[in-house]
Amino acid sequence: MLERLLPVMHGLVGDDYEVIFVNDGSGDETGALLDAACAEHPQVRALHFSRNFGHQPALTAGMDAASGEALILLDCDLQDPPEVLPAFVERWRQGHDVVYGVRQKRKESIFKRAAYSVFYRTLRAMAQVDVPLDAGDFCLMDRKVVDVLRGLPETHRFLRGLRTWVGFKQASVEYERSERFAGTPKYTLGKLLQLALTGYIGFSIVPLRLAVWLGALAALGGAAVFAWVMLATLTGASAPRGWASVIAVVLSLGGAQLIVLSIIGEYLGRMYDEVRRRPVYIVDRRAGWQAPTRDDA
Repeated sequence: MLERLLPVMHGLVGDDYEVIFVNDGSGDETGALLDAACAEHPQVRALHFSRNFGHQPALTAGMDAASGEALILLDCDLQDPPEVLPAFVERWRQGHDVVYGVRQKRKESIFKRAAYSVFYRTLRAMAQVDVPLDAGDFCLMDRKVVDVLRGLPETHRFLRGLRTWVGFKQASVEYERSERFAGTPKYTLGKLLQLALTGYIGFSIVPLRLAVWLGALAALGGAAVFAWVMLATLTGASAPRGWASVIAVVLSLGGAQLIVLSIIGEYLGRMYDEVRRRPVYIVDRRAGWQAPTRDDA
């Protein structure tokens, strides 16, 4: 990452930049390597979390610590290439407050590509804001946008959605997403599903409206059964009798109720987390800062 990123940044702004790494509670030698990088490169900083808090809190910590006129969010697996950054900066200098990357030709499994495609399109259909398709967290944001995002109080953060929600003048840059440079992804299927759930719940009330749809469907089903029974009675037609139909109705209604209760419970659980106001992350130590940060000043 440093071998590819630092020359790009130097070519853009000389030495007037900082690179902030966020060590999200890794259990390998990442911490020591980052400390060594901070000692070798004056532009490099590192935040070491007290434990693993997750991807979105890590990005939030980087945003809180950054002090530049513009900020770029970039993962360290090199799937989002640093060589695209000049195009981001050019659009920013043209007057755009947010420049986000749109992924083309993802070099991942068919299952992952299909899952991401379904997620972005269903989120866009459900969300109350126009979330760009196939746009992740890889982006450049002007200082005024960063300050607004830092002021948002959410505990469960979905930054690519919040980035759209705040508005401002936005532009996209298409790029080809590469394969992971090394290591294995820490974003498991469970974490990806959790992030998707955060996006759905944070920007849409459509899941809550599922109760209305299920109720209407159940009512229509009951009316249809009632009409069928009345017609069979009036015409003297024989109708199948027994416990199977009763059990089927009970199970259908019970399943619909459980689905609705689980959705309501998910929203209530998120509300409970927000009310507790626990910090999104905890920094164990910092490296590379020779002067007070924005938060310390």
